[in-house]
Amino acid sequence: MTLVEQLKDAMKVAMRAKDKPRLGTIRMALAAVKQIEVDTQTTPDDAETIKLITKLVKQRRDAIKQYEDAGRQDLADAEAAEVVVLQEFLPQQLTEAELEALISKAVADSGVSSMKDMGRVMGLLQSQVQGRADMAVVSKILKAQLA
Repeated sequence: MTLVEQLKDAMKVAMRAKDKPRLGTIRMALAAVKQIEVDTQTTPDDAETIKLITKLVKQRRDAIKQYEDAGRQDLADAEAAEVVVLQEFLPQQLTEAELEALISKAVADSGVSSMKDMGRVMGLLQSQVQGRADMAVVSKILKAQLA
């Protein structure tokens, strides 16, 4: 079952359960998938869908930070609920130890030893951790290892 099919099934379950917040979040994700279909004239595969959902999660986290800075905890809580729903459709998140091991291996494989070559290692890691880790955290760990 593809990720889009899983989203559609989850939408049906949320409709039957009359879970409006969950339904709204799933519909928003499906609308983003539909937008990609219209823009590219192709059906996105699971990797593209994971990339899209990761982008949506990142947008929600940025919004949470902005709402909290503005003192709007009610809106921040609504965004946080959307993040929880979206993360159900992402692969299992990597632990910090697993991330450090992946980063160490990528650094060793690429032979990078300075910060100026960090982009090359990030490029290698991008495909390995897509949807399974926040790239800001990956960047932070990589900087610590290269420093």
